[in-house]
Amino acid sequence: MIITRPYLPLNILFACLLVATVCSCSDTQPAAENVAAAAQTPITVTTINNSALADTIELNATSTFLQKNYVKANAIGYIQKVNVQPGHYVEKGQMMFSIKTKEAQSIGNTINVLDTTFKFSGINSIRASRSGFVTQLLHQVGDYVQDGDQLAIISDRESFAFVLQLPYELRGVIVNNQNLTLTLPDGEKLNGHIASLMPSVDSLSQTQGIVIKVNSNHPIPENLVAKALIIKTAKSSAPSLPKSAVLSNETQNEFWVMKLINDTTAVKTAVKTGIEFGGRVEIVSPKFNPGDRIAVTGNYGLADTAKIKIVKP
Repeated sequence: MIITRPYLPLNILFACLLVATVCSCSDTQPAAENVAAAAQTPITVTTINNSALADTIELNATSTFLQKNYVKANAIGYIQKVNVQPGHYVEKGQMMFSIKTKEAQSIGNTINVLDTTFKFSGINSIRASRSGFVTQLLHQVGDYVQDGDQLAIISDRESFAFVLQLPYELRGVIVNNQNLTLTLPDGEKLNGHIASLMPSVDSLSQTQGIVIKVNSNHPIPENLVAKALIIKTAKSSAPSLPKSAVLSNETQNEFWVMKLINDTTAVKTAVKTGIEFGGRVEIVSPKFNPGDRIAVTGNYGLADTAKIKIVKP
């Protein structure tokens, strides 16, 4: 017995193939759209701005007393009194030492006993010739000293200053830095001005000492190192971008930005940079329009003519 299969009409077969094709196309279209959307890199944008920029260099300045006074004995004898200690501040004319001559030490009060009208003590007073701090004390009570022996050293308060070692090739910047700010290690800032230049240059480092006088309402110790910000060049208004918007190669001899030509495309644009200050970089060329949009985040690694998506920061 022969069994025959039912025969499908040709038009029904074509209809089934058409339905399958439409379904497959409808499934692949959202996937393609998702891939295209995923290829867009999210970025934030900024525009060119004019700002004050300065090319600066930070140098060390060391506190010092430029002048020191040496207190010396004015007679041969024994020290009777010492009225100062290391670190004490003394005023000009303040009594520091008293010395009893060796003759008075030997004779004692014999002369006064013989003649009561002769007021002989043999004690000489030594006073501070300048105001300042006692940085060294070399003798104590009972020491025997010769005439002219050094007893103490006073650091002259009026000679206190910071000395900055400036490379000689930068001597031209002194004109624009007569007044500057010094930052101490604890963060305190002092206003200073250049008082004078040392008449010699260090033979090894080729730096010249710059004397900076400061105004301070409290004593500052010697040999304290402060930071001085020296302005090399300054511009009151220069076109600039945030530092993160400017990209460079490994050797940092080529710079570029990602400029938007529309809402979805950014192109690589070579730029020439100038002063970098305060997180901003001067754009010397090309000249951007105020409305030009530049990628500031998400721009790293983008290729030329990259697909982007602008997001709010």
